[in-house]
Amino acid sequence: MVTTIINPATGVQVRAFQEDSRAAWDGYVNRHPGASLFHLTAWQRVIQRAFAFEARYLLAEDQSGIRGVLPLFLSQNLIQGRTLISTPFAVYGGICVGDDAAQQALCDAARQIAAAEKVQYLELRERWATFDSSFQVKDLYVTFEQDLPSDPEQLLRGFPRDTRYMIRKAEKAGLAAVVDNSQLDVFYEIYAASVHHLGTPVFAKKFFRILLEEFGDLCEITVVWQGKQAVAAVLSLHFRDWILPYYGGSLPEGRRVAANNFMYWEVMKQAMARGFRHFDFGRSKMGTGAYAFKTQWNMRQRPLPYMYHLERRKSMPNFSPANPRFQLLTSAWKRLPFSLTKVVGPALVRLFP
Repeated sequence: MVTTIINPATGVQVRAFQEDSRAAWDGYVNRHPGASLFHLTAWQRVIQRAFAFEARYLLAEDQSGIRGVLPLFLSQNLIQGRTLISTPFAVYGGICVGDDAAQQALCDAARQIAAAEKVQYLELRERWATFDSSFQVKDLYVTFEQDLPSDPEQLLRGFPRDTRYMIRKAEKAGLAAVVDNSQLDVFYEIYAASVHHLGTPVFAKKFFRILLEEFGDLCEITVVWQGKQAVAAVLSLHFRDWILPYYGGSLPEGRRVAANNFMYWEVMKQAMARGFRHFDFGRSKMGTGAYAFKTQWNMRQRPLPYMYHLERRKSMPNFSPANPRFQLLTSAWKRLPFSLTKVVGPALVRLFP
């Protein structure tokens, strides 16, 4: 662990997070324009409860208070070895800071932990441009964002014609969206079936239950119904005036009636009605099916500059499911019985945080 480090030239000190700093940490994150929901300490509790990873959270501060934060976790498994990640199972993370001196102090402290812990690499899932030339940058993902007007019709007119057609097709099929966090069991079955179709292991249901417990009304589950059958579902996360549909999927019956298009349109409409002003469609790797689907909404695309400090490893890791090395495993996973994937999947998920 890092003990308190003080730079006498700048007056910035870096220390390890302690429980009595929780309110000040979250207050800083909620005020910071570049922060994300994954910087909140609720995400720390989720990861610790669900996966038992060791937190290495760091604060930069001076006499005036907090000047920056870095959520960081130590992960260890046979696939990746020992790693430091900011932040596991999150699309965003990294250093949340307001000035160069605090930024450099946190960066230096993170590298110090990486050396002391003898990790393979340090990964910072930054949202914005790089700030330290000693890090290597992987341009693997882009994120999609949309400003939400107050008038849903204005937003609808901005979608491409094919996307508007799919939304109308779903409405004519009689689909209905219900927002209710008591639908966890329904959501989980749809989500698990959807990721099985993609060849990806699923989280344990316990993980989503912990999310709901820790984030409370910052979470919402939307299920799309066709009559009495649930055909699509998504768990969305709130942060300030942003909404992020984070875990979603649909059944084959839903895909035939454009349930995905309908579902995300309903999330946007209901978000606008409640005063949200930004929609975050999350990250996707270019060239994938998810990327192609998101490009159909005419949203802003922004590269995500994930940063790597290689401590022992010689090259940047690539544990993405899209990696050709994993194609055989992906194909094999799709052929497994669905019931078995819900048993085995949670153990595999933790190998790729």
